[in-house]
Amino acid sequence: MATVGMSDIKKGVRLIIGEVPYRVVEFQHVKPGKGAAFVRMKVKSFLNGKVVDKTVHAGDKFEVPEITYKTMQYLYDDGEQYQFMDNESYEQLGLSYEQCDDASKWFKDGINVDIVFYKGKAITVTAPEVMELVITDTPPNFKGDTSSGSKKPATLETGAVVQVPYHVLEGDTIKVNTVEGEYLEKVK
Repeated sequence: MATVGMSDIKKGVRLIIGEVPYRVVEFQHVKPGKGAAFVRMKVKSFLNGKVVDKTVHAGDKFEVPEITYKTMQYLYDDGEQYQFMDNESYEQLGLSYEQCDDASKWFKDGINVDIVFYKGKAITVTAPEVMELVITDTPPNFKGDTSSGSKKPATLETGAVVQVPYHVLEGDTIKVNTVEGEYLEKVK
């Protein structure tokens, strides 16, 4: 199995710490005046989404988890789990609310998402990186709201709330970066 050392630590790198698969979300190489260099990193668990701080020293090695992704279609929320359908075999799969934590605010009927599998078991889901969504609620514009850089909250059809420029109105379709939860542009 492949391993990751201190020099391999970068944003997005996957590694196993104590039987749990993690993904690096932040890292900082530190070279103190005295002593050996080390890496401070924040890692996010694939199993429960918790972010943990870890320090890696020169000799530390981590195994790389064998994670696979499968594109599936979001069907509905049954009150206990989110239901997904395999696009090839049409089999259904249910994932708990905790497993879908951050991605669930982007779920829209019929959307294709990537289900993350670890050791053959579905553990979490990721929404498409960029989505086009309709604004269902946002405050109206007022005369004089033209200052550049100003933003207002907008509720999207999925229930997610993002900050949008003042010229964007209710009923408009916008592109959103789901990873950062940010407005990208208005769709013409």
